[in-house]
Amino acid sequence: MARTQAQLEQSQRQLDEMRKQLNELQHQMAQSGANAGTQSPSASSTSSQAKPEATSAAIEDIRERQAMQESQIATQEQSKVESESKYPIKVTGLLLLNGFVNTGAVDMAATPTVALPGSGSTGASVRQTVLGLDAHGPTLFGARSYADLRVDFDGSPVSGNSSTTAYSGYYNANSTLLRLHTAHAGLQWRHTEAYFALDHPIFSPDTPTSLTAIAIPALAWSGNLWTWNPQVGITQDFGPSDSLNIRLQAALIDVGDAPLSPPIPISGTSTITPPNNAEQSRWPGVEARIALQGPAVNNDKDRSHFGVGGYFAPHYSSVLGHGYDSWAGTLDALLFLPARLKFSGSFYRGQALGGVGGGAYKDFAYRIDPDTGGYYFRPLDDVGGWAQLKERISERLEFNAAFGVDNAFTNELRRYTIAADSMYQRLARSHTYTGNVIYSPSAYLQFSLEYRHLESSPVAGPSASSNIIGLGAGYKF
Repeated sequence: MARTQAQLEQSQRQLDEMRKQLNELQHQMAQSGANAGTQSPSASSTSSQAKPEATSAAIEDIRERQAMQESQIATQEQSKVESESKYPIKVTGLLLLNGFVNTGAVDMAATPTVALPGSGSTGASVRQTVLGLDAHGPTLFGARSYADLRVDFDGSPVSGNSSTTAYSGYYNANSTLLRLHTAHAGLQWRHTEAYFALDHPIFSPDTPTSLTAIAIPALAWSGNLWTWNPQVGITQDFGPSDSLNIRLQAALIDVGDAPLSPPIPISGTSTITPPNNAEQSRWPGVEARIALQGPAVNNDKDRSHFGVGGYFAPHYSSVLGHGYDSWAGTLDALLFLPARLKFSGSFYRGQALGGVGGGAYKDFAYRIDPDTGGYYFRPLDDVGGWAQLKERISERLEFNAAFGVDNAFTNELRRYTIAADSMYQRLARSHTYTGNVIYSPSAYLQFSLEYRHLESSPVAGPSASSNIIGLGAGYKF
């Protein structure tokens, strides 16, 4: 609206200037009337008619543009969404249709993360459609307040306390539920930000680019620590200038359980949803990151950086009667290269990372003592990461190629009995190759063709793989 209003004011100034020039032209023509006899009648008539006609046409064009801009302003005023606090709210979204061809069996046909033995599948889905709200509130303590919310339709009516409730086993097209995607709210000063959020961990700030992997981000469970968990934190930038500075981040995080956390039995027949293992420890998790940031490119969020992060969260399993610690050390980078290339990636080494998107879906392994009925228990070590190379040909066309791997230590898994009825409990390693092209003919339309090779290795037995061809068509609003 501000941009349109400025254009309207500029058009009004141009109109006033044209009127002034027309008046001056008419005055000059009146003064030169006495000298009209020195010109031929036809030439004088042509000259006197051409200039006023051209000026009148220009004025009429400006009037038409002015009327159109006034109409646009009136439309925006009528369609503006306003909250009870009288601060405007912007409605955003991505209506997304994605088609898929899987050459082998996968855990979820539309959003696969694990390859299985068996035949493939073909289909289409709109479950990854995203709706959002963006709000900007009053200034408080000299800071700008803001909030945003995103939801999608990839939920599942699964009982459990995992932050990744989409993992109900095999894909069921009728189990779609509205699902909270991400959320943020905070206060933002020039160099400081205080916030709370439901989002990926701060030690994993980037994610690979994809138009066919929105509900579950690209390379999830193949090196991308992506899971959305509640956090409250602070960010502080230090440095001699905005083009080169150091960013410090710290937050408390409530880490969800890995998707395989066992339920608590009650009277031998029913179950309840208990507090997750991090909450049962009665201590919050902590995460931190320090990064060197370069100058902004395109916008303030698209900046080259190199970061080092850390994470620690105590856990306690009341089912197994064991406590354990989840921890990680991370490296991340985003670098702008010559020829419009951009490299991004992340690497981690840690333990019990199922709650943040690693560990082959597991925090720990266990087996039952046949003599006592007790549990032998082992938190699982894990290593992994991902890397992506982006080639942005123009504002409308880009190419992306990426690779990711997540690897729980197989020698730790072999020493424990792995439940045969769960594809995730048998999983020791998962890696993915992917490449895509994204074409945006306008700011509102996006189209993509993507190829993925997904390979999953169990603790014992042959690996399973699937080639995945995905098509995406999205309308942004």
